[in-house]
Amino acid sequence: MRIALVLAMSVFCSTAGFAGEADVTNVAVKQTSSGAYRFDVTVLHADAGWDHYANKWDIVAPNGDVIDTRILHHPHDTEQPFTRSLTTDKIPDDLTHVIVRAHDSVHEYGGAEIKVELPR
Repeated sequence: MRIALVLAMSVFCSTAGFAGEADVTNVAVKQTSSGAYRFDVTVLHADAGWDHYANKWDIVAPNGDVIDTRILHHPHDTEQPFTRSLTTDKIPDDLTHVIVRAHDSVHEYGGAEIKVELPR
């Protein structure tokens, strides 16, 4: 009985974390005529339903401050990798680059990030 319980717990724990961390695999950024920036960000994550999915990505200043966030409202189990966009006017004029990172509902941060030079 004890062995069965240990095996059941190990299977549960391994499937809960199976999807791993969310990785940013591509970023395209353009400055609009109004001066805002449009980010098209591609995220790769083995979404496993509502229990473990990529739930947002951030635009982060070099000093670590989060500038803006794109919330992902549902899992993308059958759409991998997937690309979502965000247009923001919150980027300070003195920045030359930002970092884009993804977040998932289990591991939070830790996957691949991309440093992006800002077009001027």
